[in-house]
Amino acid sequence: MTIKLKIPKGKRGKGRFLTSPVLRATVAAFIICCTIGLGVFAYFYVKYQKLIDQRMSGPVFANASKIYGTPRVLTAGYHITREQVASELRRAGYTEENEKGESKLGSYKLVSDGIQIRPGAESFHSPDGALIKFDKDGVDSISSLDKGSAIGEYELEPQLVTGLFDNQQRSKRRLITYDDMPTSLIDGVLAIEDRRFFQHSGINYWRLGEAAIRNIETGRRSEGASTLTQQISRGFFLTPEKTYTRKMQEAMIAIELEQRFSKKQIFEFYANQIYMGQRGSFTINGMGEAAEAYFNKDVKNLTLPESALLAGMIQRPNYFNPYRNKEACLKRRNLVLDSMVETGAISQPEADKAKAAGLTLSAPNVEASDAPYFVDFVKDNLLQRYTEEQLNEDGLRIYTTLDPDLQRVAAEAIEAGVKEVDEVINKSRRRKVKKDGKTEIVSKPGPQAQVALVAMNPQTGEVLAMVGGRNYGFSQLNHAVAKRPTGSIFKPFVYATAIAASLEGQEPVFTPASLVDNTPTTFFFEDQVYEPHNYGENKYNEVVSARFALAHSLNNATVRVAEQVGYSKVADLAQAAGIKGVKGTPAMALGAYDATPLEMAGAYTAFANKGVRSTPIAITSVRNAQGEVVEDFTNEHKAIMDPRVAAVMTNMMEAVINNGTAAGVRARGFTAPAAGKTGTSHDAWFAGYTSNLLCVVWVGYDDYSDLKQEGAHTAAPIWTEFMKRAIQLPSYRDVKPFAMPDGVVTMTLDKVTNRIATPTCPDDYTAVFIAGTEPKETCDQPPDQRNIFQKIFGLGPKPLPPPAVSNPGQQPSGPQNAQPATPAQQQAQQADDANKKKKGFFGKIFGAFKDDKKDDNKSDKDKKDPGKPEPPPPTPH
Repeated sequence: MTIKLKIPKGKRGKGRFLTSPVLRATVAAFIICCTIGLGVFAYFYVKYQKLIDQRMSGPVFANASKIYGTPRVLTAGYHITREQVASELRRAGYTEENEKGESKLGSYKLVSDGIQIRPGAESFHSPDGALIKFDKDGVDSISSLDKGSAIGEYELEPQLVTGLFDNQQRSKRRLITYDDMPTSLIDGVLAIEDRRFFQHSGINYWRLGEAAIRNIETGRRSEGASTLTQQISRGFFLTPEKTYTRKMQEAMIAIELEQRFSKKQIFEFYANQIYMGQRGSFTINGMGEAAEAYFNKDVKNLTLPESALLAGMIQRPNYFNPYRNKEACLKRRNLVLDSMVETGAISQPEADKAKAAGLTLSAPNVEASDAPYFVDFVKDNLLQRYTEEQLNEDGLRIYTTLDPDLQRVAAEAIEAGVKEVDEVINKSRRRKVKKDGKTEIVSKPGPQAQVALVAMNPQTGEVLAMVGGRNYGFSQLNHAVAKRPTGSIFKPFVYATAIAASLEGQEPVFTPASLVDNTPTTFFFEDQVYEPHNYGENKYNEVVSARFALAHSLNNATVRVAEQVGYSKVADLAQAAGIKGVKGTPAMALGAYDATPLEMAGAYTAFANKGVRSTPIAITSVRNAQGEVVEDFTNEHKAIMDPRVAAVMTNMMEAVINNGTAAGVRARGFTAPAAGKTGTSHDAWFAGYTSNLLCVVWVGYDDYSDLKQEGAHTAAPIWTEFMKRAIQLPSYRDVKPFAMPDGVVTMTLDKVTNRIATPTCPDDYTAVFIAGTEPKETCDQPPDQRNIFQKIFGLGPKPLPPPAVSNPGQQPSGPQNAQPATPAQQQAQQADDANKKKKGFFGKIFGAFKDDKKDDNKSDKDKKDPGKPEPPPPTPH
């Protein structure tokens, strides 16, 4: 049976549109467009997926090595409060006991009149804890937390100073986690940047639409409406240009990021990536680094107003910089607080209280907190042992000798001191000129003075502070390790050599009271002529004591001492002290050869540390990211001079400060026991030390031109400013008089004769001598002025009354203080005048012990101008 199906026809006209060629073309075009669109989307999806995989598969951010300072050592009597210790521990990374997210570095607990400290697994120290008790004056007692026994001292966790940086980008970043950030910071960022962050899937379509309408109305692309995720997309993968193409790419990447990571992870990426301004020559990236840079705090310790300020800076970090534009910054902060009220994050009273809070910022001086020159120095040393990749990616912990408190003091002293240096230099450049019949004062142009400061522990050689220039943002050249002529801060090595030679049997015995001829003299060395001149006025052209010669930095006397003891011996001692570039020539005696401020600081440890030279050290330990030791460092300690010689030299350099070229140190109010030496060559120097701190300051020009300023007027004031601030710190306030070793005696001498003072010679001073070399005669006994051969064979004239001689604390001898000449003296003087130009070999070598002087009655034409520059080699002061 055949069945026939009859399909009914539709109504007239129906179905004709479906078969229309136009419809078919439209549908086909739509399908093709969708296919192409899906293909394009798939292409870019896969492309950006690979880009994200490549960028996010490993560590998202480079884990740069961190630089830590030296630990603070607490002892009974140390001036610090319980709250200050707690604050320092928190800043070092410790958390309070039972606090959420306990730190692996350690924890602390406040107890009655004390604090309990428990180092963690990643602490710099062993896990032994301590209980520290306090009274009104500071630390009262320290005991072991586990054993209960008393402890003599306890080291706190070293402070994080800064992180190393990428040499190319010169950027810094301190990585933090979502849990590290206080709620106030998270809420502040969301309130002002992306309120629906936890609700959207990467794109806020409502804000995007509003922004598009505003852009159309204004005709500009001023509104972006980017979410935090989109900002990460732009920062990690794209350029900052404002185009619609880039906006679409940004949106696609944001969608993928939302699918790959949690909201907390994305916010963490954002908080570590966001640009937060500039500090010196460094870029600040991330909230962790910003908290440290602007508030000197760990991010977890930020207050509500501080969090709001950082959140407000995100929009325009350089404009809203609190150091440059305080009013705009505060206005923006208050806007963030109002936004937080709108979102319900805080109440209106909380916002009002936060608005009333002032700005408490860290020191704007980068040197005070980041110590960039010191960090550069450390990094240069580390690059000799580790690669750049290891330092920038392995998260090493570099423990150094830097004292953050002392570094701050050094930076402040430099900041104050260079202003005075500039004033002195600018004043010297002013000239009076006549123009149109009027007298005007004009200033000659010239270079800007640079400065360097190195502070060390004289007993250990640890570099405690380093400033290598006046402005790291302007110049990264570290002048603390740049070689310059040392000037007269080298002279103590000349006198130390002479005193040490006496212990070895060299005659005549040289002591601080030995008389040295300071008259202008021509020295001959290896067929070369050397004519040194005293700096400034040609004064003290007479016989002076060695102590006086050093105190007043007399050039002729110093070269004569070097010639007497032997130039090579002086060079040997200097090289043993670490001044490697020295050669045994007359110019050496006046510091004509180069050394760095750091080398000179190391050399001076021999004087400050009982004859033991301590090699400068800046790094104590390198550890991995988990705190495990990779490498520990020690420095070398070597005895290079007898401790008695070091003691005598320290006493002689005390005279430099008390009544010599550095008397300005006392005039500026620094009263603690100290020893030091000024220096002036092309540059200005001052090297000085107390019982627990050594500091060297250098001032000069980068172009090597002559500063034409004395160290006493440029470098010494900076040193003084630094030391006055340093002794206010708990670690350095216990300055003691210099201890004298066995075999050293203190004598009271007459200022005129340099002999033992008696009641008949009341104008006296004290000096130290190595036992057995001290003066034996009293001031009221006539001196024996015969030379050694006359004494041995009993020849020569009988002793005459003592001559007037310049000494520490005494003005140059002259008619007003000279004693009347006896007939015998007059005959001796006439014989001496007849033979002035016939000085023989022994006269040159031992001229320091004779009274011959050059004719003071020469005409002005025959006299040399003392201020006229000398041809090379230089004759520094």
